[in-house]
Amino acid sequence: MSGASAASPMFAELLVAGFDYDLPQELIAQTPLERRDASRMLVLERRSGRITHSTVDRLREWLAPGDLLVANNSRVIPARLRGRKVPSGGAVEVLLLRNDGGPWRALARPAKRLVRGSRLAFSSHEGARETAFAVVEEKLDGGEIRLRFEAGADDRLAELGEAPLPPYITTPLADAERYQTVYAKTPGSAAAPTAGLHFTERLIEELRASGIEWAEVTLHVGLDTFRPVTVSRVEEHHIHREWCEVSGETAATIAACRDRGRKVVALGTTAARTLETLGRAWREGARRAFRGETDVFIVPGHDWELVDGMLTNFHLPRSTLLMMVSALAGRDTILRAYEEAIKDRYRFYSFGDAMLIV
Repeated sequence: MSGASAASPMFAELLVAGFDYDLPQELIAQTPLERRDASRMLVLERRSGRITHSTVDRLREWLAPGDLLVANNSRVIPARLRGRKVPSGGAVEVLLLRNDGGPWRALARPAKRLVRGSRLAFSSHEGARETAFAVVEEKLDGGEIRLRFEAGADDRLAELGEAPLPPYITTPLADAERYQTVYAKTPGSAAAPTAGLHFTERLIEELRASGIEWAEVTLHVGLDTFRPVTVSRVEEHHIHREWCEVSGETAATIAACRDRGRKVVALGTTAARTLETLGRAWREGARRAFRGETDVFIVPGHDWELVDGMLTNFHLPRSTLLMMVSALAGRDTILRAYEEAIKDRYRFYSFGDAMLIV
C-alpha cells in the first residue's frame, strides 16, 4: 500500500520545523489517572477552529446517533528485554518490533557491539526458569537487527520482557495493564494505541446505548513510534511500514456509516492510519476487508478517504503524529489548540489528556 500522501503538491513545501512547539517538562504525564475516562478533553471544531473544554466521559455529547467510533484493538507485547552477550556478559537491551513467523525485527542497544552470529541471553523474571537465548541473524540500519530466538523462547515473552514505555515516562508503572486498552485483543504492538487508554467498558456501553456505533481494526504499532524525525524537510522522512487488518464485518460497518452520511471517528492516529489505508484500497477496488502492510504518510494536503474526526492524545513536537492531526484540522489551528492546552495545563503524551477533532 503506497504512501500516496507524498504526491500532494503541498508535501514538498513542508518543513519539519513548522511542527515544533515548546512544552513545559512538568506537563508530560508520568502516570495514568486513577479513572481512565476522567481525562480532560479539548474539543476542536476543525472548520471553525472553536475550542471547548470537556472530559472524555462526556464524549457522547459531541457525537450523534449513527456516528461510528473505530478503535485499534492491538495489544502491547512485553517487547523490551534486558539481557547480556554470551560469553562476554556485556549488557544489551532489545526492543522487539515485528515478527512475521521468522526472526524478529528489533532495535538493539548498543547495536554497534553486535555482529551477525552474536548470541544473547535473557533471564526469566521468575528466576527459577531457564535462561532464554537468541542469535543475531542480520545487522540492519539505524540500530535495527534481525533476531531469532532459540527453541521457541519468544513464546515466553511474558516472563522475559516488560512493557516498552516511551522514554519520556520515567516513573515506573505500578500496573502493566494500564498501558493496555480495555479492548486490546491481538498481540503485536511495541507501544500502546494511547488514545484508547481513556476508555472504560462502561463508557463504551454508554456510547453504544446512545446509538453511537463501535468497530475495531488492528494495527501493530512499530518503529516510527520510537524514531524521531531528523530531516529538515518532511518529504525526506522515510515512514516505516506497519501491519494492519480490517475484517469484512468492520469494513461493512464502515461502508454503512459512510452510506448513511454519518461521521467515522478514528479513536487515535493508528486507527486513522488504518482507515486511510482501507480507503485507498477501496479506491482501487471493491469495499472489502484489508490485511497487509501500510506505509501511508499522512501530512497536511492529505485527501482524507474515510476519517471525518479523531480522538487523540497530544503529540510530541516535530513528530509524524503531529503532522497527521495537522492534516485533519490544519497546522495553524492545531498549534493554536496546543498553545491553549499548554496555557490551561493539560497533561501531555501517552498518559495525558485527549483532544477530540470534529
